[in-house]
Amino acid sequence: MAFTSSDVRIENLSKYLFNAPSWPRSMATVIVLGLIIDGAAFRLGDGMAFLGTLAFTIPAITAFVVTKPCIGLMGRSMTWNRSALLALTCMVLGVIITLSGMVVSRGLVALYYSIALGFILGIRLLVLVAIADYRISRMIVPASLQSLTGMALGSLIFESIFLLLALVLQLVFLLGFILLIWAINQPLYRAFNIRGLDFLNSFIAHLTDGSKKMEDFFREIGEEVFLPQVTLFFRRPGKRGLIFTVPNVHPGPLGEIGGGNLPKYLQSAFDEMVMVPHGAATHDFNLVSGDEIEKIVSALKAGSRDLAYLDHATSSVRHQHGSVSLLFQVIGDTLLLVTTRSPQRTEDLDFNVGMTIMSEGHRAFPNIAFVDAHNCLTGDISNIQPGTAEAMEYLKASVHAIDTAPGMSRHPLHMGHSHQVLPYSREQGFGDQGLRVMVIGAGGQTTAYILFDGNNIQEGVRETIRDYALGFVDEAEVMTTDSHVVNTVSGKNPVGMRVSPDEFMPFVGKGIQEALKDLAPAEVAGATPWVERVVVFGSNRITQLASTLNTVLVFMPVLSLAILLLAFILSILAYLVIG
Repeated sequence: MAFTSSDVRIENLSKYLFNAPSWPRSMATVIVLGLIIDGAAFRLGDGMAFLGTLAFTIPAITAFVVTKPCIGLMGRSMTWNRSALLALTCMVLGVIITLSGMVVSRGLVALYYSIALGFILGIRLLVLVAIADYRISRMIVPASLQSLTGMALGSLIFESIFLLLALVLQLVFLLGFILLIWAINQPLYRAFNIRGLDFLNSFIAHLTDGSKKMEDFFREIGEEVFLPQVTLFFRRPGKRGLIFTVPNVHPGPLGEIGGGNLPKYLQSAFDEMVMVPHGAATHDFNLVSGDEIEKIVSALKAGSRDLAYLDHATSSVRHQHGSVSLLFQVIGDTLLLVTTRSPQRTEDLDFNVGMTIMSEGHRAFPNIAFVDAHNCLTGDISNIQPGTAEAMEYLKASVHAIDTAPGMSRHPLHMGHSHQVLPYSREQGFGDQGLRVMVIGAGGQTTAYILFDGNNIQEGVRETIRDYALGFVDEAEVMTTDSHVVNTVSGKNPVGMRVSPDEFMPFVGKGIQEALKDLAPAEVAGATPWVERVVVFGSNRITQLASTLNTVLVFMPVLSLAILLLAFILSILAYLVIG
């Protein structure tokens, strides 16, 4: 499902992640900062000449060196860069807290340093359960490395009472952060019986090493559905065939998770070239696991048997109704409908919108291949729901085609196709399948169906590509697969945003020209196999998940502040009692 800008999409969690700087850079900063504090403390005297080195630098270096191996012993992983950044960050926070005490009174340095150690313990625990292992019991030891080292060395600087004070305050902050972690886990646990930080562990593991553990969570919340997979099977004597298949599952939620790389997996299952445009499906119909793609493959293979092939097609016709532009063509006994609202937003359509159109079309054709071109991202991301004005425009445009197409003249069918491997990465908005072009020739007319493996097209770029394509063919439409393999860094990564259309336009021209050269008499058979018991996220599940995550993000800062204030108050009380 696509959400309004006020909601949280799963892949948008990645905006809170970043690459840690190299560990030598972080450690150099630790050493320099410690020396600066040493210099300032030397001028103050009072036995704190090496405050920076003893209280901050050595604890940070110790935590950096020991944390990664310690976590590794527990079967989890953490990079040296992240270990160094965490140690540096905690050191900086500790310096700020300690120096704030010196501003108030130099006599309070021991208290504020004790508070800093408690805060460092809590922060490290929170970060480690988020990025390494959600189980607190396993992360307490690596989380305490920096603060325990600081406490041991701090005893060389401060009075003997410091050790007892530091120990008490570490317990206070430890309990406070355990309470915070429990509160973060509760919303997802109550709603879906999954732990929020375990989910976050899996999300980070997917981004860093390709782990698919997230699929276990999605399978827990998923439900079985039955979906039509309308497909055109083309064959040509002596030439490679083509399968043009329109799934009504969604190629998400992100990366290789679920159906994120659906087009690639479908291609790997067939010798023919496979084109996988976007059907009527929102994120509700994300596959919970890549294994579910096998059910689609099985349905396609079963549906390809014992087909009646035809050798004719109509010319293609474009019809405009309201904001919806529809390109339709009868190919064999199948009505192909390719829809767009470009230059207005063209995103996901709810399955029921497409199903209504397909059901309406069955009064005239046995197979209705309804394609959402998914080719205009205007900034806002939202889907088309049944009963809305936009949904009615799609329906009325399609009904016009359904009423008009039966009376159109049939002509001998010619088909050609090509595949262009593009020199661009997923991060630049291009999926593994690159660019695929199908050209249909009928009645002296050529129509190019141009398919990018990507998640949508930057606003206005579809028009630029189509205008260019019309220099080679009589009619054309530009589509995307909506593959979410390009969405791990950002939820918005359309074709044409990171790579200028001028750069990849020659590949479009080459693809069309090669498809035209490949044009040959063809036969086609349409089929509508049903994919049975495929497990998807389920109705409104992604909305519930997004709403729950949004709630966590909203209340977490307030709750964190409340717990920190309580910890600081308890710290002062402990100081007064012990002192």
